[in-house]
Amino acid sequence: MTSALVVPGWLAFLTVLLVVGLLAALGWLAAELRRVREQGDEVLSNAAADVDALREELDLLQARLMEEAEQLDEARRTLRLADLTIVDDKDYVITQLGQRKATGPMALVPTVPGPMFVDILLRESLVRTASIAAGLRRALAPEVRNRIRFEMKREVKRSRKQRKIDTKQARREWEARQRASMTGPTASEMPG
Repeated sequence: MTSALVVPGWLAFLTVLLVVGLLAALGWLAAELRRVREQGDEVLSNAAADVDALREELDLLQARLMEEAEQLDEARRTLRLADLTIVDDKDYVITQLGQRKATGPMALVPTVPGPMFVDILLRESLVRTASIAAGLRRALAPEVRNRIRFEMKREVKRSRKQRKIDTKQARREWEARQRASMTGPTASEMPG
């Protein structure tokens, strides 16, 4: 008998194959992580470029606005407003403020990426469906149905009781009118 552990050859081969597979998967994951990181850096650089372009455009608009304000102040100083009415014929359109200059076919149309749109759509639909389901579950709970049944019975009893009281009151008034018409005029009603 030998005291050494004997490892079957197929188990050693399977272990080596498993280690090689794990190393390959690790290499693939590292490559994917690098690719995703590069895409993220590209998106960040594009966003930074867009922010810089918007800042430049905003600076230009602010400078133009300051020039127009100065021109308007000069015109107001030279004219007496009591004698002349100033009419501004310019059409100011607020929606042109954030538009880019024609840099591409899609530059003027703001869009949401497809996956984000689907995510927003499904999330909103899911929230609405879940809230409706929760409301129905709560509305159709046995406690609520029993409470409704109890309140309906109580309302029916109350309305029957009120109807009996109204009927008795109407009958009394009718009988009083009948008695008054049969007895004729009373002494206080006689012409005197």
